[in-house]
Amino acid sequence: MDEEYLLLLLADSNLPTGSFVASSGIESYLKHGFSSSSPESTIVAFITDSLASYARSTLPFVSDAHHLVALAREQSRGEGELNQVLKDLMELDHLYNSMTLNHVARRASKAQGVALLTLYAKGFARSSSLSAFTDSEPHHHETAMNRLFSQFKLSVRKEEVDGHLPTCWGALTAALGLALDRAQYLHLFLHARSLLSASVRLNVIGPYSAQQILLHVLRPLITAEAERCHELRTGLFQTKGTGFNVTIQGPANTWPLGEILASRHDLQHSRIFNS
Repeated sequence: MDEEYLLLLLADSNLPTGSFVASSGIESYLKHGFSSSSPESTIVAFITDSLASYARSTLPFVSDAHHLVALAREQSRGEGELNQVLKDLMELDHLYNSMTLNHVARRASKAQGVALLTLYAKGFARSSSLSAFTDSEPHHHETAMNRLFSQFKLSVRKEEVDGHLPTCWGALTAALGLALDRAQYLHLFLHARSLLSASVRLNVIGPYSAQQILLHVLRPLITAEAERCHELRTGLFQTKGTGFNVTIQGPANTWPLGEILASRHDLQHSRIFNS
């Protein structure tokens, strides 16, 4: 599948990923009085800090999950090797869960991650009912990816793993054949876009203003964060002797205030979003 076409599919706001129910902390941020005289300045300031912290804390997990699944896809691994990939994904997901101290963020991440697993199984996997409209049978790697995602989702249902958004996003994009740099960039873009969408629903800015911010303000911010965090990894799968420094090259939360405010989401007297 062409990457350009795949990017259009993944960037579609109609994808059932559950992102519309999460404000990623911006509703609590506004309710706690962190706003300036200009609504646009308030939103841009929040997104700048949120995007920087989100990139540093999630892209290492996206990258490692993408690497694991991309290797499995390219090598068309057998049942036993796919089981090892699943175990590695589960270990990665457990680490993300333990590093996400904010219970509200954990809740939203799990809901959106499971939605991505469902999306692959029901929306992106080749269906036998559509065989009459396609020119080829499913490739061997597609069969392997279907099996891997089915096992992953079954593990989530068994509560053996949570299925967080960064892990599932990295796995999904790799299974579809999207390059890592595109997967990283799109992950940050969707986070920024969801914050703008939440701002519109909260009636802080209008839809036209949101589009202006997305086009003229956020583009360089997203590019800068994607480049800054491109090489970050979790350290789980680094071989000994590589000189990996988890403090410098590993995931981290860089905005404690945003974490605290997001964790207070459920304490609001009234709220629009679930998280």
